[in-house]
Amino acid sequence: MNYSFQFGPVFEAWPLLLHGTWMTIQLSFLAIAFGSMVAVFCAWGKTAGPAPLRWLVHVYIEVIRNTPFLIQLFFFFFALPAVGVRWSPYTAALVAMTFNLGAYATEIVRAGIESIPKGQIEAGLALNLSRLEIFRYVILKPALKAIYPALTSQFILLMLASSVVSVISADDLTSVAANLQSETFRSFEIYIVVTAIYLLLTLVFSYLFRLLYQWGLDYPDRR
Repeated sequence: MNYSFQFGPVFEAWPLLLHGTWMTIQLSFLAIAFGSMVAVFCAWGKTAGPAPLRWLVHVYIEVIRNTPFLIQLFFFFFALPAVGVRWSPYTAALVAMTFNLGAYATEIVRAGIESIPKGQIEAGLALNLSRLEIFRYVILKPALKAIYPALTSQFILLMLASSVVSVISADDLTSVAANLQSETFRSFEIYIVVTAIYLLLTLVFSYLFRLLYQWGLDYPDRR
C-alpha cells in the first residue's frame, strides 16, 4: 500500500470536531432525559393506565419499533412541515431521538415494573402510602435497579445512532466529519479520528452511567 497518511488537515480542524462532539453529547443527553420521562409515563400507562391510554401506548411502541429511525427522522423534519409544523434540524433530531428512545425504553421499564412482586405493593398499601409514593419507592426504584444495565445499553445505542441525524444537516460529529471530508478529501484520516471519538464517548457514557448507578441506586442499599 502506497498511501501517505496526512492527519494535519484533520487536527487543524479540531475546533469543528470539538463542536460536533459537543453537539452529539448535548443531543444524546437531552434525548436520554426526555426519552426516559416518556418511557416511565408510557410504562405506567401500559401497566396501570386506562384502556384507551394502554391502546395508544401500544400503537406508539409498535409504530416506532417497526419503522427505521431514518424514516422517523424524515417524518419529523420533512413531512410535518407540510401540515405547518416546522423544526430546525437540531429540534427535529432531538424530537426524533426522544420518541425513538421512549418506545424502546418503555418496554424495558415495563418489564422491570412487572417484575416487582405484588406483595411489595400490598405492603405499601398496608403502610398507608399514597399511590404516587408506592409507584416511586416501591415499584419504580427497584424496577430501575433491575433493568439498569439494559436501559443504559439502550442509551449508548441511541448516542451511536445519533450519527444518522447528519442526513438532515444537524450539526453533529458525523455531519462535521462529512463536511471536512468534502473539503480535505482525507477520508481515511478523518474517519479514523471520528471512530476514536465515538469510541471514547461510549467509554465515557458507560463510566458515567456506572457512577450514576452507584450514587443513585446502589448506594442506599449499603447504608
